Amino acid sequence: MLWAATLLAAGVADADAAAAADNRPAVVELYTSQGCSSCPPADALLGELARRDDVLALAFHVDYWDELGWRDRFELPVATQRQRQYARQLGSASVYTPQMVVDGTADVVGGDAAGVARLLAAPRASVPVQISVHDGELRVSVGVAAGMPAAEVTLLSYLPQAQTAIGRGENAGRALREYNIVRSCATLGRWHGAAAEWRLRVADFPADARAVAVLVQQPGPGAIIGAAQLALVR
Repeated sequence: MLWAATLLAAGVADADAAAAADNRPAVVELYTSQGCSSCPPADALLGELARRDDVLALAFHVDYWDELGWRDRFELPVATQRQRQYARQLGSASVYTPQMVVDGTADVVGGDAAGVARLLAAPRASVPVQISVHDGELRVSVGVAAGMPAAEVTLLSYLPQAQTAIGRGENAGRALREYNIVRSCATLGRWHGAAAEWRLRVADFPADARAVAVLVQQPGPGAIIGAAQLALVR
């Protein structure tokens, strides 16, 4: 299984690492749904953010819009669960779409470009993260960062772009273009400030996943203190 990763002896930085985050990208998470008529502008904004080198943009498709007549083909229960955890952490009364969460610490309505720009301008902590692929094996390394609080290491796979013809619901008749769609999300383990590494098989990722991202995030989920992404070649 993909998530039966092995924590290896720490300390070796791979010279062939294909992605590193010494000065990490800001992480923007969009909570969206194909059944929500307010979401397409937010999806488009996420697409713009995804083209920036200083941003890791991720779309989490929630499942609570199904009752209005359209089942989102990219929905994940873990996306809804993660958004509800954010609602508790951020003091929100309920979840909503479209919502953008920046670096795990603040949120804005998904289409609010000015609000997102303001949050992206804030300084951010940077724990070194490396992702590489060797002989069909994905390697995730988190480096040493003295004085940083303990954090969870989360691995996500995603599809960079897709288009969907919507047959029912609020977006009926539209062809929606979506970006960096999360296809799997799971915690690899806990990081305590010392170097650590995990290894996984690329073949075990969802068939439509074309890239991966790693988040080092304080529990809650709380502040993101490390992040990196890497395109997969299959």
